[in-house]
Amino acid sequence: MKNTIAERIFDFLKNFPPFDVLEKEQLFNIASNVKVTYIEKDSFVFRQDELPHQNFYIVKDGAIGLYRTMESDHILIDICDEGDIFGLRPIIQNDHYLMSAKANEETVLYAISVEILKEIIKTNEKANKYIIASFSSNIKTPYAKTNNGQLFANVNSLETNNAFSEVQTAQYSKNPITCLKNATIQEAALIMSDKKVGSILIVEDKKPIGIITDKDLRLKIATGIISIDKNVSKIMSFPVITFPEKITIAEAQIAMIKHKITHLCITKDGSPNSELVGILSEHDIVVLHGNNPSVLIKELKRSKNVETLKYVREKSAELLKGYIEQNIPITFISKIISEITDAITIKAIELSITEMKTEPPVKFSWLALGSQGRKEQLLITDQDNALVFEDVSEENYQKTKNYFLELSQKITEKLHFVGYEFCPADMMASNPKWCLSLSEWKQQFNSWITKPTEDAIMLCTIFFDYNFVYGEKELVTKLSKSIFKSIQSFEIFLNFLGRNALKNPPPLGFFRQFLMEQDGNHKDQFDLKSRALMPLIDAARLITLSHNIKDKNNTISRFHKLAKIEPQNKDLYLSCADSFKILLHYRTEQGLKNNDSGRYINLNTLTKLEKLKLKGCFKPIKDIQDLLNIRYNLAQMM
Repeated sequence: MKNTIAERIFDFLKNFPPFDVLEKEQLFNIASNVKVTYIEKDSFVFRQDELPHQNFYIVKDGAIGLYRTMESDHILIDICDEGDIFGLRPIIQNDHYLMSAKANEETVLYAISVEILKEIIKTNEKANKYIIASFSSNIKTPYAKTNNGQLFANVNSLETNNAFSEVQTAQYSKNPITCLKNATIQEAALIMSDKKVGSILIVEDKKPIGIITDKDLRLKIATGIISIDKNVSKIMSFPVITFPEKITIAEAQIAMIKHKITHLCITKDGSPNSELVGILSEHDIVVLHGNNPSVLIKELKRSKNVETLKYVREKSAELLKGYIEQNIPITFISKIISEITDAITIKAIELSITEMKTEPPVKFSWLALGSQGRKEQLLITDQDNALVFEDVSEENYQKTKNYFLELSQKITEKLHFVGYEFCPADMMASNPKWCLSLSEWKQQFNSWITKPTEDAIMLCTIFFDYNFVYGEKELVTKLSKSIFKSIQSFEIFLNFLGRNALKNPPPLGFFRQFLMEQDGNHKDQFDLKSRALMPLIDAARLITLSHNIKDKNNTISRFHKLAKIEPQNKDLYLSCADSFKILLHYRTEQGLKNNDSGRYINLNTLTKLEKLKLKGCFKPIKDIQDLLNIRYNLAQMM
């Protein structure tokens, strides 16, 4: 006799993970043993701290709210709708429920014995992987104190993924060759020759204070510039860059690229004020694997033409694809790709200067804006840049500006050849509006801040995320000081900036459905950039500005800094950072897959699990926007 109820349950479950990967017999066995349960509105399925049931649940119809009780507050963490599983973790881990599950409306649940599932996942590898992934990717307790505010546990698991060499601990030399600071250069050179090494560390009280390399001896001694009987302090490089013993290959690569050095000192606590225990050279890393960012940077330094820059950019795209495929932490990927992008830009500037008839007439700085300025530009997108030059007399102004406009034109054309498209809105240093003297830039920012029109606020969201790439950094420092001075004198500007940050509503509608584009070329698609990434970017920028923080442009770094400054909101800020990591990783993955910017997503191409992971990132967005609304009295400005 047919079991029609079991068949209906079978037909429902087969559409949702992990049931969609089960063998037909396995799934029918589960369907035949399902208990159909009706839950009235506001009734509890289970309560926080209660011992686990023998069943976990999947929502057939209706909605179940998951609530976390913290002190006297009952916080809605998530809502489970059709196809969502809940109540599984405590059973498998033999732990109490961390949340309460209450029906937000009349709901029909399927209760499934965990013992049946346990038997099946022993023999079904795909189902087993799903269960593991569900625990590591969506724990549904974003602000749990015991979870250190980590919304997604897989962020941490990726950080310690020892299967990938870049996140392994680097193997450094534990017997560094050293000499004392009162030694002569000749004595140091003899030690290097005797030990057959290319560098020697200068120490004082067992602490590293400087380093001499073969390059120093060639450029400063062999040329006769400095006498070999002088003290080592005459040619040593200082201060040294130090790291703790557990430095990863990734950290080492980034540090060497950033500081343009080839050696790192390893000390007991990672600071230059503790005992030297080893040295890590670029060669040590290259030996581990030749295809690494350091090799690409070296090619850039040696390059004589723009074709080499394009080659390196294409190689970096391959590097990015490999990192994404191997699920490497997005923070590592961002740093590496950003350093390569900056290095390409610097070389493009240097090549362009050599093409000019004369050297730059005054000091200048090249600024990266937008996503490149935040070091979040992973996919190849259009250019956003600006140039600031030193103030000059009125009679020399036009000649000076014309020089930098011509230089900027050469630079932007090279970057375009390399693969970075011209900005459609012409927000580039080759535009006279964005190639200005220091005083002009100060006046421009002051005007935007004190006269916050809609266009001015829009420009602020782009230009406030500038990052110094090349030239005279002091010009940028002075500009930053001027900007913060203007903000402090016109604090209501932050309220206008806050209102702009709330233009994009949370990504989910009232019924937890994705908010889709209603018209245009991307009708019925989900705008991952505007709906999910930009609200987090805007919130981090606004709150950072309000705290007068000048040295943080990256969104993740901003949230981490805010977590330290505002411990009462630490869990929220860390959850925002984790959400941003996953969303940025996902956008990059989609962009590589579809050969586009990854901005717009056709939800029909996503699995149920992918949709669940995205939804899991959206809770902090709503909460951070609620915080902005209250803090900046934005309801009164709407």
